[in-house]
Amino acid sequence: MHYLSEQHIFIFLVQVFLLLGLARILGEIFNKWKQPPLTAEILIGIILGKTILGRFFPGLHQYIFPPDIVQQSMFETVAWLGVLFLLLEIGLEIDFSSAWRQRGDALKISLSDIAIPMTLAFISCVLLPDSYLVDPSKRIIFAVFMATALTISAMPITARALHDLKLSKTDLGYLIMSAFSVNDVLGWLIFTVVLGIFTQIKFNIGSAFFIFSLTISFAVLCLTIGRKFVDRFISKIHSQNLPEPATSLTFICLLAVLCGAITQRIGIHALFGFFLAGIMAGSSPALSERTRQIISQIVYALFVPLFFVNIGLKVDFWVNFDIFLVLLLCVVGIGGKFFGAWVGVNLTKIDKSNRLPIAIAHTPGGVMEIVISMLALEYNLITTKVFVAIVSSAVISCVILGPWLSYAIKKRKRISILEFFSRRAIIPDLSNENRDAAIKKLCEIIHEQEGISNMEVIYKAVLDREKSMGTAMEEGIAVPHARLPFIKKPVIAFGKSVSGIDWNSPDGEPTHFIFLILTPTDNDVQVQILSAIAKALGNKKVRNKLLNAKDTQDIWNIFENCMGIIKRG
Repeated sequence: MHYLSEQHIFIFLVQVFLLLGLARILGEIFNKWKQPPLTAEILIGIILGKTILGRFFPGLHQYIFPPDIVQQSMFETVAWLGVLFLLLEIGLEIDFSSAWRQRGDALKISLSDIAIPMTLAFISCVLLPDSYLVDPSKRIIFAVFMATALTISAMPITARALHDLKLSKTDLGYLIMSAFSVNDVLGWLIFTVVLGIFTQIKFNIGSAFFIFSLTISFAVLCLTIGRKFVDRFISKIHSQNLPEPATSLTFICLLAVLCGAITQRIGIHALFGFFLAGIMAGSSPALSERTRQIISQIVYALFVPLFFVNIGLKVDFWVNFDIFLVLLLCVVGIGGKFFGAWVGVNLTKIDKSNRLPIAIAHTPGGVMEIVISMLALEYNLITTKVFVAIVSSAVISCVILGPWLSYAIKKRKRISILEFFSRRAIIPDLSNENRDAAIKKLCEIIHEQEGISNMEVIYKAVLDREKSMGTAMEEGIAVPHARLPFIKKPVIAFGKSVSGIDWNSPDGEPTHFIFLILTPTDNDVQVQILSAIAKALGNKKVRNKLLNAKDTQDIWNIFENCMGIIKRG
């Protein structure tokens, strides 16, 4: 029996200090370059692992990372806790109810983005030489796995890119994330079934059908009855005035562990259980944005860096780097997902200006590809060369996403949003109002001042959109909006609340600046309007001036100064 010694604990603390500290520092640098932190985290692992430190300073490498099973198990356990909670956090990002409401367009995009890249990847991988396979006799199951890995997109990477480009609260961002929800659920379902079948000692049709049936049944149970139960339980926690967010966090963690244990017992990986637990909790309207942010920050600040650093530590990337395989997976993975989403979006009636950004947004593999490939390597389903190629192509897809998506957005015509404003549609003081009342007042002022009828229809449309996906942003800004068939041109109303309104914002701060935006269904300028508002109010001085503005004229003058510089295309 192995026991932890003082040396084991000392070395473990040294490892965590070095790896977590360096990963966070380099990750922040990469953040400023608009690049995903996972690239920095894997790079730190490569530098301190077998690839560089182990090659040039083997004595130092062996001291910090000794080949002792107890020492290795300590760090491995923490790293795997990281990936388990990463899947929980990704599940929290999936709004299954919103995806269902968007099921028409979102389903077309998602199914096309699964079927086409899976087919292309399967054909490409089934033709690979035997030298790339662990067991050539299992070529079909290998090709199915590779097709799944190269199809699942990285929701966190795309969500971050949308946030950086101020698109996360737009209808475009809403549709992209809805399509991602379907893509992730189906992709993980396929992968876990394939992995469960592969790990069976003796494969037969009966066991495969049994695993598939149990997996489907459990997933359906979680996404129907489970979601309702979790929502009621979290609502009950709030009604009892229990300590928050601690009580909700504990409940969500226990739910994840329970679901993970059930899926592991079924014969598929515990990761799928954590993923389903995240979806159940994330679908609850009672779970505040602040609690979601706390979970996300804990996972990404502590657990996730150690998991991705561990990837770089485990493998010698120099010896196992195969340029042909990396290029092949880049072309098949990135190109296949782009083409699949492009075909899907062209089957919808979405405005042409949105089709390129949607297709680009579905290209990154990132986190999901790496997690899946790590599992496959652990179960000896793929070779180390294939693993390195998947990681490399996933990182490349993440690095190019930001600039590529930014280019597609900048191709749009620039507009002056002042032409959609009116001095008469400004409320300088929304005092003692809650969220719904503030929205109603802004709808009323548009109805009165702009001569737009159907006030109740407008209010209901804006409120429904708000309930499906909140429009509160950081820094005290909210942008409730709706697209309506009877609106002839975009209209913007503005209201200010000095005391602030609870809008369930991601940073937990009250909302002071509310922009109500109504646009025609056949005029897609919503992205430009929201981007312009976010850019103008991203300046702290502008926000302070607005907060201290005394009347409508002061507010209008500030808008002219900060938004008038946006030229018409």
